[in-house]
Amino acid sequence: MNRSSTLSPRKFVLSLIAAGVVGGATVAVLNHPQSPIRVQAAAPAALPAATASAPASVPMTVPDFAQIAARHGAAVVNISVTGTTRTALESDGADGAEPADPMLEFFRRFGGRIPGAPREVPTRGQGSGFIVSADGLIMTNAHVVQGAKDVTVKLTDRREFRAKVLGSDPRTDVAVLRIDAKGLPTVPLGNTRDLQVGEWVLAIGSPFGFENSVTAGVVSAKGRALPDDGFVPFIQTDVAVNPGNSGGPLFNTRGEVVGINSQIYSRSGGYQGLSFAIPIEVAARVKDQIVATGKASHARLGVAIQEVNQTLADSFKLDKPEGALVSSVDPNGPAARAGLQSGDVIRKVDGQPIVGSGDLPALIGQAAPGSKATLEVWRQGQRHEVQVTLGDASEKAAKVAARDESAGKGRLGLALRPLQPQERREAGVESGLLIEDAGGPAALAGVQAGDVLVAINGTPVTSVEQVRAAVARSDKSVALLILREGNRIFVPVRVG
Repeated sequence: MNRSSTLSPRKFVLSLIAAGVVGGATVAVLNHPQSPIRVQAAAPAALPAATASAPASVPMTVPDFAQIAARHGAAVVNISVTGTTRTALESDGADGAEPADPMLEFFRRFGGRIPGAPREVPTRGQGSGFIVSADGLIMTNAHVVQGAKDVTVKLTDRREFRAKVLGSDPRTDVAVLRIDAKGLPTVPLGNTRDLQVGEWVLAIGSPFGFENSVTAGVVSAKGRALPDDGFVPFIQTDVAVNPGNSGGPLFNTRGEVVGINSQIYSRSGGYQGLSFAIPIEVAARVKDQIVATGKASHARLGVAIQEVNQTLADSFKLDKPEGALVSSVDPNGPAARAGLQSGDVIRKVDGQPIVGSGDLPALIGQAAPGSKATLEVWRQGQRHEVQVTLGDASEKAAKVAARDESAGKGRLGLALRPLQPQERREAGVESGLLIEDAGGPAALAGVQAGDVLVAINGTPVTSVEQVRAAVARSDKSVALLILREGNRIFVPVRVG
């Protein structure tokens, strides 16, 4: 019910922050159960003293969090879920049985439980949510109710209701519930367009089951792209959120919900200063679709992309390292039909700039399948406009045909030879060069012997001479499109 990642002391991992699913337990526990929960009083933070240079007409004041909590706390709910999962009991030899053990036949014939056989184990978890309509419509995270058989909503007046899951969307981690009640308190929905980095925000939820807990902080960044969550441009905050806060609201200083608290980066499974919320515009759009149809749909472009760093920007003659570099195109997808090519850099969608590569899937994913979009593309040193009719993300993407390129020795440090006909067929490319040896700048950039060089600076390669000429024309760097184990990726190599 709660997605979790293996926690490593050497790096931060992404953790969904609903209280974990606990087999056979009656209470929710930390994602890292062996870490004891310590409760200690926190000293109030001292407000910064006003400086002589600060304008007297703009006093620095802290928002009245008490008013926000008093007005809207009653619309924040605690969500408890129960379900089951199949587990296999471990046999220790004393009460276990080997497959050939004659006692197994006894268990089968007389209805006993076979030692070591899979069985259903009860699971429980907790999360938060908030009421958006007086007749019982509630928004929360999809991972809070994932796999749940029973969902119970508890209000601040201690009333409890069985909830129906109207629908959930794992791509955006949004779910919608309904309870049979009338005249309920609700929260107003705001927007993130006016939300500024550094602005105060407030979270209300049930961390570790402590219902209606209030925490506050500031917006750390907007439009964050997280691994495996390309459809959501997250709001990053330093608001303290923990297991059980999942699905709870994030308020601005006007008492409007601007996000749904969803994920954290943590070494321990608990809060360590980085929390992420789903923008309310994304969540509201999904909510409206679920209420109307029971499901949510997202558009699909049909490309694989990667970030544009300074070296790649120099290679493609871009004025700055922005945009989404197309590394491969689904031959049967919308992008291929519109004429997009590997090596294109998508810089705008319907006039909206693509700064980081993560901006592209967030914009495309929020569009409706079948809608049209205008892409501004940088190709071979020139600006182009491409009109594309978007597909449906629920359709299974066809496997992208791989292509590779290689570069010459000298400044790159590559030993190259043309591919034989059988090698081209096996690699699935029409042309390319086999990298027999890699050294110098190319090796430092990660190019390996056995890679196939498919293109250089977006142009397919057919000969070693072509690669040498392209390198000679480049004063800073080149972008090599290589094929490795069926995957295509641009590798920037500095040659200046």
